[in-house]
Amino acid sequence: MAKKKKITVAEEMTATAEIIHPAENPKLRLLNVSYIYSKGTPFEMKALDTVSLDIHAGKLTGIIGHTGSGKSTMVQLFNGLTTPTMGKVLLDGTDIWEKPKEIGKIRFRVGMVMQYPEYQLFEETVAADIAFGPKNMGLPQEEIDERVTEAAAFVGLSPDVMEQSPFDLSGGQKRRVAIAGIMAMRPEVLVLDEPAAGLDPQGRRAIFTGIKQYNRQTGCTVIIVSHSMEDMAEFCDDVVVMAHAKVLMAGSRDEIFTHADKLESVGLDIPQITRLALMLEKEGITFPESLYTVNYAAAAFKDLFGLEKGGRA
Repeated sequence: MAKKKKITVAEEMTATAEIIHPAENPKLRLLNVSYIYSKGTPFEMKALDTVSLDIHAGKLTGIIGHTGSGKSTMVQLFNGLTTPTMGKVLLDGTDIWEKPKEIGKIRFRVGMVMQYPEYQLFEETVAADIAFGPKNMGLPQEEIDERVTEAAAFVGLSPDVMEQSPFDLSGGQKRRVAIAGIMAMRPEVLVLDEPAAGLDPQGRRAIFTGIKQYNRQTGCTVIIVSHSMEDMAEFCDDVVVMAHAKVLMAGSRDEIFTHADKLESVGLDIPQITRLALMLEKEGITFPESLYTVNYAAAAFKDLFGLEKGGRA
C-alpha cells in the first residue's frame, strides 16, 4: 500500500505551496507570501512570489542571493516593516498582522538592523544611543544599564568609548553601536541586512564573531542577509538561497554548499575552499565531511595526509 503523503501546514491552509525547510515549531513561518511593488501601475514588480519557508528557532540563518532576488524584501516582512500583498507571516504560529494596531509589539520581538545602520545614530553618547530602544520599552533604569553593558560586550565595544560621541568613532565602531542598540532590546529574533557591508576583513570578522556569540549565548534566533559566501559558510547554521523572487533552496549549511551546480545556475558561488575540495574529490581524494572554511580544510588535510604540526608527513 502506498505511503500516505504528509500534508504540511501550508497545504492545509492554502493548498498551493509546500513549506521549504520545514520545522516542527518554527520561530518564523512564511505561508505563500507574495509582495508586489507599485501594484496596479506600469511599474509593477513582484519582489516575492508565493514563498513558503520556515526559520528554525535558535538557529543562525543566512539568506543569500543577488540584488533583486527578494531577500531584503523578505526580511522586512518578518517584523511588519512591510505588509505582504498575499499570504501570512507567522511568529510562533500567530499571524503578525492579526492585530494591526499592535504591530509595534512585534517590532520589539523581531529586531531589525538595516543596511548601514550607523547613519541612524543620533544620541550624544554611545551609551545613550544603545539605551534608546530599551528606554522606549519603558524599562527601569537599572535594567536599561544592564542591557547596555551586555550588548556593548557582545559587539566588542570597550567601556572607555561608552561616554564618547558615536560620531567620533570609526565606521566599524559606529556599526557596532547601531547593532548593540537592537541587541539591547533583547528581541526574540534579530534580523540583520548586510551587517558587515563596506567593512574591511578584520571589521567583518569582528561583527560576525560578535553576532554568533550573541546567538549562542542568548539562544536568540538570528537572520543575516549577506552576499559573502565565506561568511555564510563560516558563521551560519542554516542557509536560504533566493533567486527570481523565490526560495531556490533552504537547509543546513552542509546541505546547501554541496549543491554547487544549483548555486552557479543563478550566478552564485561556493566558498573557494569548498570548490577546491570538490575538485580534489573528482580526482579521488575524498574527505569525511564537507569543507567550507580554511580552518576546517586545514584540519581535514592534516588528518587525511597524516601531517604533524610542523607540516611534515
